[in-house]
This record gives sequence, C-alpha cells and structure tokens, in this order.
Amino acid sequence: MNILQPIFTELAQCQDCYKCVRECPVKAIQVVNDSAMVMSDRCVYCGTCVNTCPVGAKKVRDDLGRVKLLLKRKERVVVSLAPSFVTEWPGVDPARIIRSLKLLGFWGVSETSLGAEQVSAACAETLEEGGPGVYISSTCPTVVELIRRYHSELLPNVVHIQSPLQAHTVLLRETFGDDIGVVFVGPCISKKLESDERPDRLHVALGFREVRRWFEDRGIDPARETPQPEDVFIPRRASEGALYPVDGGMNRGIAARFDAPDVRFMAFSGLENLKRVIDGLHELTQDKKVFLELLACEGGCVNGPETERNCGTAVRALRVFDYAQDLKIRNQRPDFDLSRALAAAQIVHAEHDAEAITQSLWRLGKQVIEEELNCGGCGYDTCRNLAVAMLDGRAEPNMCVSYMRKLALNKANALIHAMPSGAVIVNEHLNIVDCNRKFAELMGEETQTIFEAKPGMDGADLRKVLTFHDLFTRVLRGDVDSIRKDLRYKSQILRTVIFPIEAGHLVGGILQDITEPAVQRERIMQQAQDVIRKNLTTVQQIAYLLGENAADTELMLNGIMDSYRLAPPNDAASSRGSGHV
Repeated sequence: MNILQPIFTELAQCQDCYKCVRECPVKAIQVVNDSAMVMSDRCVYCGTCVNTCPVGAKKVRDDLGRVKLLLKRKERVVVSLAPSFVTEWPGVDPARIIRSLKLLGFWGVSETSLGAEQVSAACAETLEEGGPGVYISSTCPTVVELIRRYHSELLPNVVHIQSPLQAHTVLLRETFGDDIGVVFVGPCISKKLESDERPDRLHVALGFREVRRWFEDRGIDPARETPQPEDVFIPRRASEGALYPVDGGMNRGIAARFDAPDVRFMAFSGLENLKRVIDGLHELTQDKKVFLELLACEGGCVNGPETERNCGTAVRALRVFDYAQDLKIRNQRPDFDLSRALAAAQIVHAEHDAEAITQSLWRLGKQVIEEELNCGGCGYDTCRNLAVAMLDGRAEPNMCVSYMRKLALNKANALIHAMPSGAVIVNEHLNIVDCNRKFAELMGEETQTIFEAKPGMDGADLRKVLTFHDLFTRVLRGDVDSIRKDLRYKSQILRTVIFPIEAGHLVGGILQDITEPAVQRERIMQQAQDVIRKNLTTVQQIAYLLGENAADTELMLNGIMDSYRLAPPNDAASSRGSGHV
C-alpha cells in the first residue's frame, strides 16, 4: 500500500476477488499474499479498479487536507474547473457553483476550457505546418501514460503540446501572477499525476467526489446558494473549449480554426477500444494527415472515474452541447509556448521461454492442454497469461479457482483415505461421492471387490451397500442435525457418526467397528481414564468438604474459647459456687 500514489489499495479491505485484475486494461495489479495492489510503474491511472472494486478497497488519494492547508498559506487560490461540471451539477447555474466554491475559501474560479482553447490553437498550428502522417492528441494524461509505458514507439506521433490543464495553469499565472495557488476540480484521477509532476504550476488536483464531500461537510448546496454579481468565471468565460469532455469535442475546436481539407479527424474513447485502435495504426496510410483524438474514458471525460453516475452518456453529452452552443471561437493562435517533451517510460517485459511457462502451468496443476480452462476467474484471459504473470511476480497460484478446488479435493481425499475409521461421503441421491478402503472393508467382501475395481466407489448406490442408509436420508432432509449411535451390522457393532457437509446436498459418515480388539483395548483404556478422572474429582470434592468442615469447627471452638477468655472473674466464681449448692 502506497498512499502517496493517486490510487492505492486498502489491504485490510481487499477480499481477493481479483475483479480489479480482470477489469484493469493494462493488468497493472500485483497480487501478494492474497491482496491485489496497484503497481505504480505500470498504472495509467484510469480509475477502472476504483470503480469496479466491490468492497471499495481501491482508494483514490484524498487531497482535501492539502487544499485546506494551501488556502491558509496563500491569499489567492484559483479553481481550474473542468468543463464537465455541467454534467456533475445538472441544471445548476454556473454562478451558484462559483459562489459555493468561494464559500470554501477560493479566491476565484476559472474554466479549464480556456486552456483547451489554447491547446486547440496549438494543434491547429501544428497540423498546418506539419506534413502527412498520424497525429495523436496529448490532452488526456491517461492516454499519454498508456503510450509512454506500453507503446513508446508511437511517442513521435503524439503532438508535443501541453494538456489543457497545464495550459490553463500557464494562462492563470500569466494573468494573475506566479504567487497564486491553483487547484483543479474535475472528473479525472490522472490529473493528480499531473499535479505530482508539475507542482510548480498545479498545487493540487481534486475529483468531483472530493469536492462533493467537502460541500456536504460544510453544509453547502450549490443549487441553493445565492450568487453575487462578482461570481463569474475569471478572467473570462470559455468558448469552444467547453466541448472537450465529449467525443470529438477537441476535433471540432481544431477544425473550426482553419480550413483543413487534407486532415482526417477521428475520435475514439475507452481504453479497451483505444488498445485496438493503437494496434492497427501501422496500417494507416502515410500520405494524408490523420488526427486522432483519444480519450481514456468511454464517451469522454463526462464519464470520468470521479463523476457522479446519475445519467447516461447521451444525456451528459447533450448537457455539454447545450452549455457550449452559444460560445464563439476567439483565439486563432496560442498566446504562449505550449510545447513539451515526452519521454518514454517503456515497461520492460521479461522474456520467458516455453519450458519456464510450462513449469509455471504445472504449478497450477495444468499438465495437459485440456486442463487449461481459460475461465478467467483469476482475472487473466488465459491460464497461460496467469502462468506468465506468476513468473513476473504479479500473480499467485491460489488465484486459480480450478487449482484451489483440486487442492482442496486432494487434501480432503488424503484425509479420508488416511483415516483409520471407515469414511464415506454421499450426495442427495444417496450416490457415493468418495469413500476410503476401511469403509469398503467394513461393508464386506463384495464391497471390497468393487472398491478394488474403482477406488472411492464414485457413483455407487449407498442403498445397495449399507442397510441403515435411511439415517443418511434423515440428515440430508434436515430432520436432524447429525446422528451418533452404535449400530449392529452383521457381526460388527459400528459406532456411527453421520453429519452434513453441504446442507441438503452432501452428507458424511464415519464408521468404527468397536468390536475389534484394538478398538476394545482403546475403549477399555478410555474407560479406565474416565474412572480415574471421576475418582480424582470425587476425592477432590471430599477433601474440599472435609477442609470446609474442619475450618468451620475451628472457627466455632475458637469462638467458644474467646468467649471464656473475655468473661469477668466474678462470673466464673459464681459459676463455681453455684455448682456446690
């Protein structure tokens, strides 16, 4: 657990369900001691694990404390508000949201969309001046991390332009000075990564959920707050940058800035979809300009991991369009330099030969191809992928459901067949699921023959083997919790215990021939020990009673003696005199 990372695991809450492994698009989860931890060197901070964890063990770093400290240290702290705020607080006038944020202590509120406008202008300039080829947007920090870590060969295709948030922080500092504090509020977890990387520009990044919790703690309801005349976006209201949260919103802003008939604009969203897009990029023709707007969240930022899921994607997108419909494009060129360098952080995947993978599969009990079920219960698509993850140290054998089932069965079988007493397990149809050799011996020669031909006697009808099978039926039906009794069977007396294993489905029976010499000797020894124990208990009780009586007698005699010692002398003389009368 590393709570300094934007996403971490609360180990005490993790229930080893492996759902995060299954849903993580880049398999950036390491399972150690049955706990699934986020691997910071592989994570792209999409937030999928946070929203899919059924017990909430995956946590987003809480930065409210840092913001509150920043508000105490700086006179002016500005909120960079993501354009998807219109879907987070639907129907609430922006002025009321601004008023609510100011009540928290912020000096002003500005739209991150202003930075998006600068990015659109810079991208338009890049496309005008660039030659044919594939251009990939750099607006989504999760997409940038995906390419840096897993597809670094595509870094030259990524436009080396700041993200809208970083561009906005530059704009705010250019406008209000370097002494201001800047806090982002939006739907994105990976923005926290941006604040960690550039704390000189962006002090803290908050998710909508954190701000909602803060509002609740302070008793602030944005829908009910009364705005003041000064509650407006600073330094001005944004224009087409407000379309960035939806698929194709960035492309609209770029295309509207210049006549670009030779540019093909395409938009894709959702990491699983993006992986398929990236895999086929080498097939794109290189004689045209192709600009790819890539967003990690399916449907765009309106479905970010820190949003309130209160409606569908189409409704969210429509709210964004309604807000931006009257906004006009202002800037034709960026106001300042937005270039940035992108360095590869390629993850090195260890190469494992076929023999090593085979050995890893054997550890899972999969020695032939037919045993590779590829059920996905472990979180990996195939058993082979799980075996490779085990070699990488990212997975453990007990993640495999079939392996654990076999292990449990093997342990149960070993225990049953090592027992000195007869043991049998039957299902609801009174068919034997398993039994040991001792059980077959107790049932007679015919049953022994069947056992020798088919050890365990799986599928055999108990009614044809045992005369008191009705006792098993009673336990199966739930008439009794369990049965313990001695039963005469042929020339034997069987001490029998019948108990439920799975109510209504499986019942177990333990049978012991108490007429065997060894068992008789054991019974005699046990009975002798019981007699000795009872005698000792009796002696202790007698000793206790004698001691108690002796103590009472001593107290009484001492009392009599004390009364005589304290009696006056004349009383004693009178007593003697009266004796001679």
